[in-house]
Amino acid sequence: MTDKWKKRFFLLLGLIILFVLVVLIMVNMPIKDKGLSPIADEQEENVQFQIQATKSDLNKIMNHYIEEEGLTSPIAYEVLLNDEVELYGTMKVFTQDIEMKLTFEPEALDNGDVILKQKSISIGQIQLPVSYVLKFIRDQYDFPEWVSIQPNDELVYVSLQRMKLKSDVKVRVNKFDLVNDDIQFSLLVPTN
Repeated sequence: MTDKWKKRFFLLLGLIILFVLVVLIMVNMPIKDKGLSPIADEQEENVQFQIQATKSDLNKIMNHYIEEEGLTSPIAYEVLLNDEVELYGTMKVFTQDIEMKLTFEPEALDNGDVILKQKSISIGQIQLPVSYVLKFIRDQYDFPEWVSIQPNDELVYVSLQRMKLKSDVKVRVNKFDLVNDDIQFSLLVPTN
């Protein structure tokens, strides 16, 4: 009987020693450095951030941008997002301030730009022909190079791809549903 216990004791002692040796060997082995995958990092030129915004948030940002960037003109104006894009402004005619309102229906394009389809233009209580007023606005006032007014098509094309932001960040509109307050866009931040 003592031989059986001796064999089991030495077998158990051997297993414990083997376990300790395996643990010590594994602890002393160098860690394999995976590092960053250079192939994936070099192929991606931009990191993309998905952003969801509300009409209220965008109203604040747009009007701050208009004010900060000096996109003012003889027409003092403000842009509001409600169920459609509304531009309110006043312009001086002789000595009189005349109010105007332009309404647009926005559409997000596959390339991330936005088309604003003109719905109505009114100066005071008078409805005016859209193409005529858009042509007048295009010819008389300076807009950023990324805003193109197309009177014959009765629309404004906003090329966000051409908009210059700090650090070469780009903006792409993914969804622009004002009625449901569902506005989604991507910020593309360059990594090079």
